[in-house]
Order: sequence, then structure tokens, then C-alpha cells
Amino acid sequence: MNTALSQEIWELAPRGRSAPRDNDPEWLLVEEGFTLAREHEIESIFAIGNGNTGTRGSLEEGSLLSAPATFVAGVFTTPAVPGAVPELLTFPNWTGMKLIVNGLALNLGQCELLEHRRILDLRRATLCRYLRVRDAHGRITRLNSLRAASLADRHLLLQEVVVTAENYCLQLDVETTFEFGAGIRVVSVPESKIESDPQRPNLYPLSLVVSDGHSDAGFCVSTRTMPLKHGGKRQVDISDHRVTERLRIEAGAGATCELHRFVSVFKRPNHTDPNQAAVDHAKAAVSVGMAPLLSAHRSEWRKRWKDADIEIEGDADLQRALRFGSYHLISAANPEDDRVSIPARALTGHAYKGHVFWDTEIFMLPFFVHTHPESARALLLYRHHTLPAALEKARSAGYRGAMYAWESADTGQEVTPSLVITPTGEVLRVFNGDMEVHITADIAYAGGQHWKATRDEGFLFNAGAEIILQSARFWASRGQLESDGAYHIRHVIGPDEYHEDVDDNAFTNLMAAWALRRGAEVAELLKNRWPDRWHHLADRLQLSESEVSVWSKLSNVMVTGFDSATLLFEQFAGYFAKEHVDLKQFEPRFTAVDVILGHARVRETDIVKQADVVMAIHLLWDELHPDVREANFRYYEPRTAHGSSLSPSIHALVAARLGDVALARQYLKQSSEIDLGNTMGNAAGGVHAAAIGGLWQATVFGCGGFSSANDAITFRPHLLPEWTRFSMPLRWRDHRMQVSMEQNTFRLSVSGSGPLRVRVSDSPEIFALPNRTYITTHEPSGWSAWRALE
Repeated sequence: MNTALSQEIWELAPRGRSAPRDNDPEWLLVEEGFTLAREHEIESIFAIGNGNTGTRGSLEEGSLLSAPATFVAGVFTTPAVPGAVPELLTFPNWTGMKLIVNGLALNLGQCELLEHRRILDLRRATLCRYLRVRDAHGRITRLNSLRAASLADRHLLLQEVVVTAENYCLQLDVETTFEFGAGIRVVSVPESKIESDPQRPNLYPLSLVVSDGHSDAGFCVSTRTMPLKHGGKRQVDISDHRVTERLRIEAGAGATCELHRFVSVFKRPNHTDPNQAAVDHAKAAVSVGMAPLLSAHRSEWRKRWKDADIEIEGDADLQRALRFGSYHLISAANPEDDRVSIPARALTGHAYKGHVFWDTEIFMLPFFVHTHPESARALLLYRHHTLPAALEKARSAGYRGAMYAWESADTGQEVTPSLVITPTGEVLRVFNGDMEVHITADIAYAGGQHWKATRDEGFLFNAGAEIILQSARFWASRGQLESDGAYHIRHVIGPDEYHEDVDDNAFTNLMAAWALRRGAEVAELLKNRWPDRWHHLADRLQLSESEVSVWSKLSNVMVTGFDSATLLFEQFAGYFAKEHVDLKQFEPRFTAVDVILGHARVRETDIVKQADVVMAIHLLWDELHPDVREANFRYYEPRTAHGSSLSPSIHALVAARLGDVALARQYLKQSSEIDLGNTMGNAAGGVHAAAIGGLWQATVFGCGGFSSANDAITFRPHLLPEWTRFSMPLRWRDHRMQVSMEQNTFRLSVSGSGPLRVRVSDSPEIFALPNRTYITTHEPSGWSAWRALE
């Protein structure tokens, strides 16, 4: 990735009618030239999306290693092969175009490349491309393109392509193909005619109804292709698995041919007549026009960036990584659809088949809670809609309450594959779907954090309370009160997936204890403040006073593996007896430790895959003594191999909160390069959405020191020494905050209703009033008293 961004680069960017004429280079990701081997990762990084759809950043004409795909959120299909699990259905490549110039295909493999540049504009959420080539006959052709997935209208996809013949008379054949994979077919082409409208001879409509033939999976798409200035001849060929549309345009030397495409996507079962909705929607989009539609899209992004953009002066690489991450998180969530969630690789790649993990609630959700609570609410409502599947999974396994799927798709049923092939070719049985049960506590924890930060009573009444109560009910049945008087949870897999089928994993048990306590607290809260709602919910769940009273008792006798002498939590029963392996002997390391040593060998060591006890320190920070946090981080940090992209950011966060900014810097860098540097070698499968969310948390909760307790918020800044300024917007209940920090100065502006209780480290608490700016400075004696600025 070219990081030497400049205004001059943007001046060479595409100049379609809708392309912006100015931009700030700090908001641009630029890929210069063309490297075939990197194409898959570039397609992930340069993806566009709006939470309803996500499209990889593939070249219009493709390449030998292109993997174009568009994913429609929540639309899954199951391949007709033994042992297959549901996977996101792949929408055809709506951006793909075969361009034939005077009989010769325009592509990078058959022409001399004069210039090539792709630009992802993070602020405006548009992907632009500039290509200039010369063919064997000396003809020079220039291609500019722009595409966007509208945030103002989540059913709408937009594309603009401009082809210019610099030194010859142009005959341009444009061929677009909607091609569907195995098992997917075109059910019908509903429009009565696909010829152009006599009133608009340059407008070519096409609508398709697509299905996998054996489920409700599917979608309807309606496109409108509009060549400007020059008319064209059109031909459409239709089969079960492919629809090809051809246009021929003829123009003179130096002429520019411009095409606009308006693509409307509606899915089943969200709409009773998705086809008609798609057709009407596409027609309406054409009537509005490309430029106004893009303007509305950019306007929505301006609003989102106002609540999300973190600014760091003194660290350009981290600044870029944070904007890249926020861009992809915003692109992945849809507050308008609470029946979908964000897959592990968002809507940017095929990895993990589009399944939803704990990644969403623990790593991504805090970003939305504090920048766009509407999206956070929708993501949690997905878990409420899939609660019936979690209840059934628990019942089938002999437990009560909700046992959420480790991997979830549209229905919430368990879709974890039963087998996996390792990079060395070893076939392993996958136990995560049965044993990695901590996800049920993780989801309850996310619901509790959302309530804490938003006080959204509607969510609590209609979904949040039930999620937390059914989680507590599950944990009261999942373990066993044994003869030692302690509550044990056996046969689990913790976040450290190198060690399977262990007893009393500290993270699992600590989170289970949290869920049991919160279940009892939520019941008490509803009973005291909203007794009618509590009685209704308790009756529906058949939840008795005696059952609730047991939860707190079990949480108090939960086995956590804590040793009061060493202040350490034993990661699981028997962990301390494992063989110690010094990870430094494998440095520099470019391969995962379980690949180097083998799966069976790693199981016998104390090597930890990712933050496990360290993750518990982060999530339960306020419940642990400072000495306990310090001791456990120092013990487990050198034993952690970071075999997962989820791990570095959490270590950065905890290191920062402990005041170890040098170590925090190291982990921030490692986390920020996972996608932009492809340091794990698998960005081709999509961006690492949890790592992105973790990086945001490490910056905000770690370096910014943001935390909350009761009805007050606190900042304990630990800025890196090279940062000259750090600012961030935050949402907290009915307030919007803009926080700006320098090494010894802290400014706070507040808007909203009523005063906000704020403290910086051990400074005096202030009740910050709306529409005022406050400042405090760090003196040798500590933080000064606040003063209001005029």
C-alpha cells in the first residue's frame, strides 16, 4: 500500500462527472500500479459496503487472480455436499465489465500499462480508479471509474465508468455478465421487456429474481445501465446461471463514453414483493440521477464521521489505520435491519463463510455503542431474534436457558464445521461448537454494556433483559456444585483455543460469574422499577424467585483458579503444570506456533493462542485489584503467541491502561498492520473486523483511558510520547462529547441534555454542562481544577 499520499496523487484520480474535485490525502488509500499476486488482498482492503451489501474492490475487467464478490447481509445458502454448513450467498459481480475496444479486450495482461491507480476515499466511501493503457496498435485508452454502496439508501449500488479514446476513433463493446455459482439460478426475468424505454433510449433496464432453489435464501436485483452522450445497440442473453448484457457504442477520436449503472438489491423474506420493490427503486434512482445520489451518500458519511473520526497528530500510520478501521466498521453495520449481524470478515471476503462469532459483541460492538448506538442496538437485536435457536441448543444438550452458537448464520443455529484442515494438511475434529460456550456470557456482557452506556429502556424491556436472564439461567445449569463446595464448569474451550476440553477455564468462569450476577441484578432492577414488566417477563419465562436467588450464590462460589499468594488466575485447571516454552526462540516468527510445533505438541505447553486471562482483565477491569491486573498481564503476555488477529489489540489496550506505553505502541503497530500490511497473510479472505474493532478499543479505552462507572465517566490518558494531539468523539447516553488531549492538557466539549459527570484521572469531578468547553491541565502535583472556556 502506497503511504506517500499527496494532493498531486488525487489530482491524477478519475474525473467522472460525479468524482469530487478535491480531497485530503490523509483520507485516501492509494494503490499504485498493479501486482497480480496482491490482487486478492487489495480486493478486500478496497471493498465498499453499507451493511446491506458489501462488494470487493475487484477490477472492472478482472484479472487472472481476481475474486470478485458481493455479499448480501443475512442471505445464506447451504452447498449440496455432505457436511456442508450455511455460507453467505455470493451475489454476482455487478461491477464487472468486459471492455472491447475496436475488437481488442481492454485488460492489464494484453496492453502496455502506462498508468494505473486505485483510490479508496475513506471520507466519502467511494472507490475510484484511473487506468491508461496502450495496445499493440499504439491506441491509447483511458478508463476512469467510481463505485459506491449508498449509505443514504442501503438498497442502492452505484457505478460510473468513463472510457476515453485519446488518439483513435472508438468502437466500444461493453459486456456485463451476472454469473451465478453452483446451486444458484435465475428464477425469472420479470420485466416484460428488456429493450430500452422509447422515452429514454439510452436507459437499459434489467431485473432478476435469484434463488438457491431449496430455501428462502435469495434476492432480487434490478439494474439500469445508462450510456451518456452516445447511444448503443443492446443484446441480452439469459440462461439458468448466467445473464449477459452487451452494449455497442461508437464515437469519434478523443471521444469520451460514460456509463452509469444503478443497481437495486432487495432480499427475501424482508419484503413481500422484493422484485417489484427492486424495479421501482431502480427506476426512482435513475430519475434522481448519479450526482445527487452520490451527494446524499457522502452527506450520510459526513454525519457518521462526525461521531466516529479519531484524530492523532504525530502518528500518521496509526491515524490511517484507525480511519481505515472505522470505515470498514461503518460499512458493515445496518441499523435498519436487526436480523443480521457482522461476520468475522464483515462483507469483504469469503473467510469463515460469513459466520458471526463473539467477534461482533466483544470486539466490534463498543465502537457502535459509543459512535452510533442505533447500529449497536440492531446488532444485539439479531441475538434476540436468534434466541429461540440458542434455547433449543441448550435444551438439546441437556441445559436450561440460552446456549448461543459459537458460529451463527441467519437462524442462530450452530453452524460450526465439524472438521477443519490445518495449513499442514492435518484433519482435525472441531469441538468449538460444543465447548466454546463463553460466547453466551459474551453476548450477555455486550447487552449489559449497551444498557450501561445508553439507558435504552425499550431495548432492555423487549430484548436485553431476556438475553441476560436466559444467559444466567444457562450458566446455572452448565456447571456443577461439587463436593468441595465450589461451582465448576468442565469440558470447555476458552479464548485460548490451543487447549481444548479443559476444566474451569478462568475466562469462561469469570464471565459466567459476571452473567449470573447481572442476571440477578437485572431481575431486581425490573422488579423494583418496572414491576408490571417484570411480572409479565417472569411469567413468560417461567422464572421464579427461588431460581433467581440461586444465581448470586453460584457466582460467589465459582471456581476462578485465583491464587491469593501469586495474584494469578490459572488459565484452566492444570495449566501451571504445562511445559514452559520460551516464545523468543522462534523470533522472528512468520508462521503460527501451532503450525511450527504441531497441534498436539502445543497442547502440552503453556503457549497461549490469544488473550484469555488478559481478555478477562480488560472486560472485568473494575472488578479486579490493580495488583491483580498487573501480575496477570506480566505473566501471560510473554506466553501469548498471538495466533489470532484478535489478540494484539487487547494486549495494546491493557498495556496502555497499565501505563506501559512502550509495549502498547508495539501492540498497536502489530494490530494496525494486520490488514494494511497483510502481516498474517490472509487478508485475501476479507478484512479482520474484530482486529479493527479491537484497535479502536485499544486507542479509546487504552490510550484515551475512557471508562464509565455508575452515572459518571472517567478518562485516564496514556498517550504515546510522539502524539502531539489526540481527539475523539464519543456518545454516552443522551450526550455527545468531543475530547481533545495533549500530553498535559485535556479539553472536553459536551452537547445533549443535562449535566455530565466527568473526571480525568484523580482530578476533581465536574458536572459538565451542555454547549460548554472545559479544560484541565496536568501539573507536577496532578490534574488541576477544571475551568470553563468562554
